[in-house]
This record gives sequence, C-alpha cells and structure tokens, in this order.
Amino acid sequence: MGVVIDTTLLLEAERGSGRFEDLLRSWGEVPVGIAAITASELLHGCLRGPDPGTRARRSAFVEALIAIIPVWPFGLPEARRHADLWAHLAANGTRMGPNDLIVGATALARGYAVATLNPREFARVPGLSLVPIPPVR
Repeated sequence: MGVVIDTTLLLEAERGSGRFEDLLRSWGEVPVGIAAITASELLHGCLRGPDPGTRARRSAFVEALIAIIPVWPFGLPEARRHADLWAHLAANGTRMGPNDLIVGATALARGYAVATLNPREFARVPGLSLVPIPPVR
C-alpha cells in the first residue's frame, strides 16, 4: 500500500522537524506522493508569506519537495471517489474540509493510506487507512 502525504506533515517538515525524513525512511520502498491539492496548498502558502525572505524560503522548500515527491493529479478516478465521499458525508450530516476530502479521495482512488497530523479529520472518510505518526519526542 502506498502513502499520500497530507499538508500538515509537510508543513511540520518545513519548520525543521527531522521526523519527516525518519518517516520517509521507515516507509522504505512504499510508493509515496502528494495530491495535487496539497501542492496547491503548499504553493499558496509560499505566495502568502509575510515578506520576500519568507516567500523565498518557503518556495525553495516546496520546489525541492515537488521535484522529488510525485504529485498525483485529480483525474476521473479521484473525481468519482470524491463525489461518492461527498455524497456519503452529506447524507450523514458530516462536514469535512474540501481540500482534505480531495486528499482522501486521491488516496482511496489509488488504494493508499494517508499520512497526516490531523487524523481526526480524515477518520471521517469511510474505508480510508491512516498511517500512524508517532508523537514528537
């Protein structure tokens, strides 16, 4: 099973936590990537930096990241899963952030798990596996 990395984990990595590299090593040869919406969230964060230095630092991090980690598109298989999930959650009166719903749909369409620091949000997605993330020591 592969892993779709959520934005929360990548933001922690940008802030200098060594945990991200440890997690990547622990996953070994498992396919790892990010959803296209995650790339958009990261790029948006670059553009919203409070000053040119912050924007440049964030951009360097994001560009290096997307150069080595695949960005998986939101195509028809993902759109079908997204529509199913959205309808299911709406029918049950469950709310979920739209971007997280796309991340979850991307993972389900590929048969992958999600690695996140926000497991409570993703636990709302039926059938979605979550990668356990050990707490920071």
